[in-house]
Amino acid sequence: MPTITTRDGVEIFYKDWGKGQPIVFSHGWPLSADDWDTHMLFFLRNGYRVVAHDRRGHGRSSQTGEGHDMDHYADDLAAVTEHLDLEEAVHVGHSTGGGEVVHYLARHGESRVAKAVIISAVPPLMVKTAANPGGLPRNVFDDLQAQLAANRSEFYWNLASGPFYGYNRPGAKPSQSVIWNWWRQGMMGGAKAHSDGIVAFSQTDFTEDLKKIGVPVLVMHGDDDQIVPYADSGPLSAKLLKKGTLKTYAGFPHGMPTTEAATIDADLLAFVRG
Repeated sequence: MPTITTRDGVEIFYKDWGKGQPIVFSHGWPLSADDWDTHMLFFLRNGYRVVAHDRRGHGRSSQTGEGHDMDHYADDLAAVTEHLDLEEAVHVGHSTGGGEVVHYLARHGESRVAKAVIISAVPPLMVKTAANPGGLPRNVFDDLQAQLAANRSEFYWNLASGPFYGYNRPGAKPSQSVIWNWWRQGMMGGAKAHSDGIVAFSQTDFTEDLKKIGVPVLVMHGDDDQIVPYADSGPLSAKLLKKGTLKTYAGFPHGMPTTEAATIDADLLAFVRG
């Protein structure tokens, strides 16, 4: 398996296919690079080099007990891009991966980056604070950690078969294969990494990161996102970015890169080429 070893000794698994301008994908919690397979094949067919890694503690990367925070996530992404010597890359992040991309750009600069896309992403800040009154109460995330600790397998199954893909909505037609694949990816990773990751994606404030970014950024968000509510995420991120463009999808769920892959890929391609 292709891996790199970070400065703190963590092995990070990655996929690197094709030639051309690099499209770099960062996955959501608690998944893996496999969640991007459909999109990687699409961009590969359209003449791009595609790269995706398993975040530390996720998928095939080391199940380390430490470093499950946005600083380490961003540093690991930087290590992959430097190892592969990627230039003029377009970074695409979903959910927690969107936070990873934003923090990477703010922390490591934009010398290797042409554009970025954040999809159903956690910035600017998920948790409710005095400065972020529209956020979700802290006990929402405490409850997620409690469910993970009590029965991770059942928790992941319920999340995938319910709000993540909007399968709990009236008239929805759940795909068992999609649910199984989400559950499979989640159970490949480490419980400690996933528990700490809930804190990382919910409590990291990306406000100042967003303000620093100078490259064009497409912000894609569904207005029926039950995981990262639309009103306190996508529109706010787009306003904070210097060159942010918001694209809102009526009725799309949090997991729209999977359930609405054709639409997302068409819009991604148009943005990359534009």
